[in-house]
Amino acid sequence: MSPPALVMAAETLRIAAPYACAAIGGIWAERAGVVQIGLEGVLLASAFASVAVALATGSAAAGLAAAIAAGAALSLGHALLVERAGVHAVISGIALNLLAYAGTRLLLRGLYDSSSGSPAIEGFRAGPTGKTGAALLARVLLDPIALAAALAVAATPLLLARTRFGLRVRAAGEDAVAAAAAGVPVTRVRCAALALSGAICALGGAHLAYDQHRFDAGMSSGRGFIALAAVVVSGLRAGRAALACLVFGALEALQIALQPAARGASRAGDLVQLLPYVATLAALALASRRAAARPRAPAKGADP
Repeated sequence: MSPPALVMAAETLRIAAPYACAAIGGIWAERAGVVQIGLEGVLLASAFASVAVALATGSAAAGLAAAIAAGAALSLGHALLVERAGVHAVISGIALNLLAYAGTRLLLRGLYDSSSGSPAIEGFRAGPTGKTGAALLARVLLDPIALAAALAVAATPLLLARTRFGLRVRAAGEDAVAAAAAGVPVTRVRCAALALSGAICALGGAHLAYDQHRFDAGMSSGRGFIALAAVVVSGLRAGRAALACLVFGALEALQIALQPAARGASRAGDLVQLLPYVATLAALALASRRAAARPRAPAKGADP
């Protein structure tokens, strides 16, 4: 690869990682039969948790563990509201997003006397230093969170297809009533799947915060919703969702690369910034046409 191609590849992978983590988390939730539009909130809350604990302990690993715990807890709370309290999944997801948005701002003000951003953190050190394309790509490929994200993408199809837990998750999502009649504890399975969903999505939040070396208010910036689009486009398949996230990442990287050239023309700059969102809308339009031919909604059920 030429140096510009290496830089583009590194930027694409770096940008795509949070999208992919959120998308894989969304697939686990949807496979279990629980709509999860709170991916944005999970990304935001886990990003804050990673930075807050990393600042308090001086350990990036402790921050990552806190992010995973926060993501799992939030997503489990969503599952309990839906399954136990009977709250509509869309309403619960919206509430989760609003809670994360307002809560992180409140905690920023309380902990760091700022409503915009936290103090800087170091994050993980991996790979060679330098600004060459090869060094940038090596740092992305050796980043512990990026490696964990790649593992989640690769492991998800295997876990869903070849493990008892995965089969139970799929049964709960495809026909909860039949699964319950067969002895599957649907509510417990869904709660476990949602906790796993939140933990995987939280990897994306931590990656986002460590990549920026700080937490900024609202830094998820719609990534959770674009990841949800990737879930829809993929047909709930992890490999396809990851590929869609790579496409979104490439478009965002292209947008960043084109911004200096478009800076002199305000309209061109605006059009460049719209690239990832136009692609998202186009992908959703194509997915909706395919879904019309094979509609499938997750079944709602409870333990017997």
